[in-house]
Amino acid sequence: MQKMRLVMVGHGMVGQRFLEQLAGRVDRDAVDITVFCEEPRAAYDRVQLTSFFAGKSAVDLNLVPERFFEDRGITLRLNDRVVEIDRDRRVVRSARYREVPYDKLVLATGSYPFVPPIPGRDRRGCFVYRSIEHLEVIRAAARRARVGTVIGGGLLGLEAAKALHDLGLETHVVEFAPCLMAVQLDEPGGRLLRRKIEALGVSVHTGKNTKEIVGGTGCAHRIMFADATTLETDLIVYSAGIRPHDELARAAKLTVGERGGVAIDEHCRTSDPHIYAVGECALWNGRIYGLVAPGYQMAEVAARHIAGDAEARFGGADMSTKLKLMGVDVASIGDALGTAPGSLDYVYNDPLAGVYKKLVVTSDGKALRGAILVGDAADYGSLLQMALNVLPLPQHPEDLSRPARAGARGGVGVDLLPDAALVCSCNGVSKGTLIEAVGAGCASLGALKKETRAATGCGGCGPLVKQILDCELKKRGVEVKNHLCEHFAHSRQELYHLIRIGGLKSFDAAIAKHGRGRGCDICKPAVASILASCWNEMILKPRHAPLQDTNDHFLANLQKNGTYSIIPRVPGGELTPEKLIVLGRVAKKFGLYTKITGAQRIDLFGARVEQLPHIWKDLVEAGFESGHAYGKALRTVKSCVGSTWCRYGVQDSVSMAIRIENRYRGIRSPHKMKMAVSGCTRECAEAQGKDVGVIATEKGWNLYVCGNGGMKPRHADLLARDLDDGTLIRYIDRVLMFYIRTGDRLQRTSTWLENLEGGIDYLRKVVCEDSLGIGAELEADMQKLVDSYECEWKKAIGDPAILKRFRHFVNSDAPDPNIVFVTERGQIRPARPEERAEETEEAA
Repeated sequence: MQKMRLVMVGHGMVGQRFLEQLAGRVDRDAVDITVFCEEPRAAYDRVQLTSFFAGKSAVDLNLVPERFFEDRGITLRLNDRVVEIDRDRRVVRSARYREVPYDKLVLATGSYPFVPPIPGRDRRGCFVYRSIEHLEVIRAAARRARVGTVIGGGLLGLEAAKALHDLGLETHVVEFAPCLMAVQLDEPGGRLLRRKIEALGVSVHTGKNTKEIVGGTGCAHRIMFADATTLETDLIVYSAGIRPHDELARAAKLTVGERGGVAIDEHCRTSDPHIYAVGECALWNGRIYGLVAPGYQMAEVAARHIAGDAEARFGGADMSTKLKLMGVDVASIGDALGTAPGSLDYVYNDPLAGVYKKLVVTSDGKALRGAILVGDAADYGSLLQMALNVLPLPQHPEDLSRPARAGARGGVGVDLLPDAALVCSCNGVSKGTLIEAVGAGCASLGALKKETRAATGCGGCGPLVKQILDCELKKRGVEVKNHLCEHFAHSRQELYHLIRIGGLKSFDAAIAKHGRGRGCDICKPAVASILASCWNEMILKPRHAPLQDTNDHFLANLQKNGTYSIIPRVPGGELTPEKLIVLGRVAKKFGLYTKITGAQRIDLFGARVEQLPHIWKDLVEAGFESGHAYGKALRTVKSCVGSTWCRYGVQDSVSMAIRIENRYRGIRSPHKMKMAVSGCTRECAEAQGKDVGVIATEKGWNLYVCGNGGMKPRHADLLARDLDDGTLIRYIDRVLMFYIRTGDRLQRTSTWLENLEGGIDYLRKVVCEDSLGIGAELEADMQKLVDSYECEWKKAIGDPAILKRFRHFVNSDAPDPNIVFVTERGQIRPARPEERAEETEEAA
């Protein structure tokens, strides 16, 4: 059977989604796929482009799974633009490649930024905001600029303004319409959004008709407006809308719209049945969709139809959207402007709280047609489902427009939603798909996200997805619980509160009051961690020692050959010559392997258990402290040299790193923590891959949280910007104590945040806005831990009872005879099995 030859032109977000959908429906051996991409890199997340300026790289934004093309036999041609479609011969010709024949052709060419026909629009220092390449050029230009201006105050314009603001420029937004986001918001909503954005330091100019751009006096450019006013700026970014890339279609005589766009039918076919179009280049029913979710729906329809599903149809898409613009929650649902005849409005406006809500309902008040949410979009998921599925409104619809009192109302009743209800518009996931996934074994939110992709886009549907999961599990007779283990019918979070509030000081007291049995290897270390987090007692006290795992039991990391590692704390990486000499002397005295770590500390490997107290006695006398490399605690705070030495540094990162490390050393938490402080945005300390990352700005410090550079790397989220020293420490106190209180057993901060309902937005409200009213309490708890800190090794070597445990045999002081070393590169290392065998034979 001859393979179907499929060619796709364009490889953006929608193009990649099409390939994934098709790959799941056709056999690899049944289709030969060639993909042409004009850009130098494969598909990446354009929705998150602004995060490129916050430290994310092109790799972070990549959307293509590892080996996706190789495993499916797909040919990807980067940097190769298709210049012609020959419909008669069914071939495409590219700029760098021979002609490629096709049986089916998919146009996923996307769109390009519209640049208004303004005299002077192509002056040096004027840019568009569309690709990573554009962003790299803008970033380079920003280093030579002081003032940046965005022409366009819509969704993309405000994203571009955030980018310029993140680059440290004095930022202006120029909009022709009388308010920001005129397509999605009414005048009061736009006015509130403007006020919030201006409060962040961005100047907004609405109702401005740009007539010409000329040379400036104080800056590189002067923007001339029709009302005779002007604005001087060094850098200009155009973001005044998009236009479909339909040049190929036009040249091939495909039907296009009067204002552009390749006309498609319900199967996403163009006027040529062998050619499909998806995404922002496609025109359906006279409309171009400028959001990614409709493009994903088109991609699925086209893939299904090409794979033989004649019933696959695109019937339009909902344009509702929820996003965060420069830290401001904004959402628009359905007929947000109330254009349908007979529409009624319910409006809530609290200018002091910065919240505006507008509900558009039918004339009888029984159905929701649309909504606008500015400043508080927590009800987006429920309101969207009410609008999409025509769910009945409550007796008093105006209640939905008011802020909910705690416990006053919940979300939409998930049982009322039909199975066809679209829960995740970003990825086209229906309620029925979620139910099927739960039935197939997905019993956690993480598993459900991985299987269906729901809540992995904008994240707005996350709470609703969790409601559906819990509801379906209960229907299947699965008790929704998160017990620590069989001995404690409580979660770690609940157990933390019970121990804290009850003043319980031992495992025996905790299990007697709140558990049953004798405990296990799960609950004992978990309770030990909670006790340490609450009371900070020496973990090797007789009542605590039996609870510890192997590493904590000996205050050292066990290595593969039964020896232990010694890792003293070196705050900020600063090490005096005297201390450096001590480390060398100790390593030489006890024959240890030495290595400088990637976290600015020095490892000493190869210590036998009975040697540990003797080694630490020498180190403690020299002023070293335990580095807690063995504990679920703070490991280290990495730093660059900062403004003290570096010509790029804007703050003293070393001093701040030392301050942070000395404050949080020894504090036990659900999992280990790593931190870093960078002295500028060049990020030499890699702070955005840490549990707590601090990056210096000219105005203070930006605080990033819940990153992870381990097995599953996660980029940290920006919690707050431009903080002074005191506020930075206060916010870190709150984040850490909130994590200690609410994190699950052995849960990294990255996973904790991903599972935290409301995510970074909720955490920001708790930490920065003190929405729960517990800020002072969290700070006080942290201060108690800081004040009660003692070096565990200093305590251990002064306690004869503790020292007795450091021996290999219970009834003998003899060392472990099975520890064998060999010399390599002038140092010891554990012997390999064959080397151990040779030594055994020689001894015999």
